[in-house]
Amino acid sequence: MSAIAIAAPRKAATIFILITVALDILALGMIIPVLPHLFEQFLGNDTATAVRFYGYAGMLWAAMQFLFSPVLGTLSDRFGRRPVVLMSNLGLGLDYVLMALAPTLAWLFVGRAISGITAASITTAGAYIADVTPAEKRAGAFGMMGAAFGIGFVIGPALGGVLGDIDPRLPFWVAAAMSLSNFCYGLFVLPESLPPEKRTPRFVWKTANPLGSLLWLRNHDRLLPLASVHFLSSLAHYVLPSTFVLYTAYRYHWGPKEVGMALGLVGVASAIVQAALTRRIVARVGERRALLAGLVFGALGFVVYGLAPDGYWMLAGIPVMAFWGMAGPSGQALMSSHLEAHEQGRLQGGLSSLMGVGGLLGPGLFTATFAYFIEPGARLRLPGAPMLVAAVLLVAALLVASRATRGYTVRT
Repeated sequence: MSAIAIAAPRKAATIFILITVALDILALGMIIPVLPHLFEQFLGNDTATAVRFYGYAGMLWAAMQFLFSPVLGTLSDRFGRRPVVLMSNLGLGLDYVLMALAPTLAWLFVGRAISGITAASITTAGAYIADVTPAEKRAGAFGMMGAAFGIGFVIGPALGGVLGDIDPRLPFWVAAAMSLSNFCYGLFVLPESLPPEKRTPRFVWKTANPLGSLLWLRNHDRLLPLASVHFLSSLAHYVLPSTFVLYTAYRYHWGPKEVGMALGLVGVASAIVQAALTRRIVARVGERRALLAGLVFGALGFVVYGLAPDGYWMLAGIPVMAFWGMAGPSGQALMSSHLEAHEQGRLQGGLSSLMGVGGLLGPGLFTATFAYFIEPGARLRLPGAPMLVAAVLLVAALLVASRATRGYTVRT
């Protein structure tokens, strides 16, 4: 079979999974500007209390992801990527319907738990990309997946903000329609990426449970340091879903529309960096330098966010933060290149477990920090403190990555 014949299915499969990711993130992005305000409504518009409860809901979501992502990652190694992606999208669509109908705060917590369980399509998408992409091109492919995230966040939050101004429940209904459409799209179009001969012969609970998944990462000396970088970066990232909406509302008086437009700009900047620049930068400087540079830009971006005196300065930090997007694809490319095809799902499941641990710690850490510095009688009023904490975490990740990746190259 010619190289052209092989490349064509790979390219088509990559396009299919990128569209799936974009639709998934589009639906997720639509509820971001309105979900924190629903917590405020249920809690009598008490911002400090709403921040804490929103943090608890984020911790619950992360706990479910921590517990179930390794299971679904291992299932995808055993039975293929396609059924896991499809069931995840179906579950997310039904979950958005549940949250659209939520009459009490407890229903929102149930919805977040279900969302955490079913939010595995992104994890499996990473394994899918590794299946269909040669090792030396995976950083660019992971960058394209990041660009699909960006496209979803360009349209999703902006649309969610506009719809949220009409009715705070309306974005949930539209998000449900998006996820269910995604399910239907995948059902008829999405091909399987992992042939039967490359699947694991049996389902192994040792690697399917989150502790086993983390132990599997620990036993790979070449993976553990970069997995630590991934953890610190993931932990820092949780400051954004945990506090961004309420932080900008408190400090700059932004409503759902302004938040949606700002997140749309984040998506545009991320798409430019990850779709147009990451592959070129990695080809020019290599995965290691792209990883380190991405962490530097991320830390600087969080400093700008935390110290911005007004909304214009906050917006100025967006293009700086966008270059953080180089770090994730570069780190994943370095890790995935040292594994066989049947281990890619385990890697993505293990990385999702680390994100789950970050999610268990991050929402509580950042929302508690935010609430502490905005409470009446606070000795120091510093609402940007959570962003500065995230910057410190990325500096720590930078130090670990710099030491761990000396002489680290992609295996071809």
